[in-house]
Amino acid sequence: MSEPFQPRSEAEWVVSLNAEDRAKWMKGKSESDFITLETKWDFWERIDQRPPVDEWRTWLVMAGRGFGKTRMGAEWVRARAESDGSARIAIIGATISEVRSIMIEGNSGLLSIAPDKQRPLWEPSRKLLTWPNGAIAEIYSAAEPEALRGPEHHFAWADEIAKWEKAGAAWDNLMMTLRLGSDPRVVATTTPRPVPLIRRLERETGVSISRGAMTANRTNLPKLWLSAMQENYGGTRLGRQELDGELIDDVEGALWTRDMLEARRVSSAPQMKRIIVGVDPPAGTSGDACGIVVVGLGANDHVYILADCSVSGKSPEGWARAVAVAADVWQADRVVAEGNQGGAMVESTLRGADVAMPIKRVFASVGKVARAEPVLALYESGRVWHVGSFPALEDELCGLIRGGTYVGPGRSPDRADALVWAVTELMLGNAKVPRVRGFGRIFPI
Repeated sequence: MSEPFQPRSEAEWVVSLNAEDRAKWMKGKSESDFITLETKWDFWERIDQRPPVDEWRTWLVMAGRGFGKTRMGAEWVRARAESDGSARIAIIGATISEVRSIMIEGNSGLLSIAPDKQRPLWEPSRKLLTWPNGAIAEIYSAAEPEALRGPEHHFAWADEIAKWEKAGAAWDNLMMTLRLGSDPRVVATTTPRPVPLIRRLERETGVSISRGAMTANRTNLPKLWLSAMQENYGGTRLGRQELDGELIDDVEGALWTRDMLEARRVSSAPQMKRIIVGVDPPAGTSGDACGIVVVGLGANDHVYILADCSVSGKSPEGWARAVAVAADVWQADRVVAEGNQGGAMVESTLRGADVAMPIKRVFASVGKVARAEPVLALYESGRVWHVGSFPALEDELCGLIRGGTYVGPGRSPDRADALVWAVTELMLGNAKVPRVRGFGRIFPI
């Protein structure tokens, strides 16, 4: 059952009203009232676009493309300028051209969002915006940080700071200009990237961070564009960073890197010679995660990661049935399951769930990282491919650190371990088994 619709803005609330209630809301409003609504930000802004309620000197907005970051920055500047005619504001982007085309003249820029009577005068030759009440905004390029020596400001808006070429120097000089008034502040809007300035701001005091994904603004984005973005980039590193607004970084010493996995991603696989389900069972009966990964050996003798069917919070019977379903759906010829934690119990549990193909119990004599290194070598040689994207699985792979440490999500790399067992069986084992079909009943997960 889907959750009831919860309006995130006053505009969404109005749209959600039935005809009678909407008519009551409209009653008494004049044509000029509706014209005013077009530029009334507190009518349109979503809850996740509002400034933080805690104390902050820097508001860092890290969100995916299409989230509404530019509008947030422009509206914040507009509010400062319209409320204080003495305000002096810095507007800074990666280049002067981007400041002009996006922050000033763009669809969500300062000129577009302003009411007619309060629209600032834009003087490109002077790099200056002047509001009717006397407030002033000067524009700067982060590529020329020395230009920020000398000026003084009450407020600043910095856009796409993760792509600034001279980020450190530009940011430091900008912050030193914020010495007017009793409460100088800066808003930084950016698509997240693991660059030094972003990492630094994450650690600094006085920084409040807002995050968000493209889909939060779905009512204002073309449906075909949304569908295309999700189909082409959903789950990939690029999509998670640029659309979902995730800050994704490689951990120092990690066996797998994000770039390596992106280079091993394909949209389809060749005909399979064998398909195996790798299983990393929970250590006990507490319902911990069970890694279930489907891996195939292609006709070209390369390995293809086909599906991540892992489950969490299941009883032994529950995760065993999930294995049975994965094996049946993918017509696997073998299940390879780690048996260190009660090997006989693992096999009997799988048999109880009507897993009718051969079950091979494997036993770990070395740690997870040591087991993963030979599989990593297959990736490095271009013999393992991911058919589509598997964000949770890939996060675990990138959390395996040389030397035996795991720093990824969760307490243990269950999905990664299941992948390692399956790839090892296909590429590094000696057994040759015939393909078996027909694996019993399918149980609901």
